[in-house]
Order: sequence, then C-alpha cells, then structure tokens
Amino acid sequence: MSTLPHDGSVRQKNPDPDIEYRFGKAIRRRRRELDLSQEELAERAGLHRNYISSIETGTRNPSLKNIEKLSQALNISISAFFADYGIEAESE
Repeated sequence: MSTLPHDGSVRQKNPDPDIEYRFGKAIRRRRRELDLSQEELAERAGLHRNYISSIETGTRNPSLKNIEKLSQALNISISAFFADYGIEAESE
C-alpha cells in the first residue's frame, strides 16, 4: 500500500521486519546449515566477505545477479530459498 506524503512522492508502506532483514536472516540460516563461514560463502559466490556480512545484517539489498550467485553457492534454487526460508512477509 502506498501513501502520498506532502511532497507528492510515492512511498511504500514498509512492513516490519523489512525484506532485507528477512533475506539476510535466511542467508545466515542456510549458510550455517551448510557449516560455512562468511568467508567461505563469499569465496563460493565470488563476492566479498564484508558484502556477505552486510546482507546478513539486512543493511544491503542484493541485486538479482547476486541473489543467483548466493543461491548457487548455497546449493539451493532461488525459488526454494524464498519458499522454504521464511522470506515472504506474513499477510495481514
């Protein structure tokens, strides 16, 4: 649901917790299931360890390309990752 603030711009209602946080938590959960360090995951995905850390804390919004790299490095399909790891926001 969007609202129009006084300046006329469109803002999306931000459910809590936000998608970046839920995605990061799912990445961390899957990484730990595979007993990988952030450094090992970063190497497998061809990304920097600091970037992995930022994703896991919800401060980064990864691109689709990087989501694909992460899912391949974590040996899970993108669709299974989203379906099985609680990334979807609960409906009101």
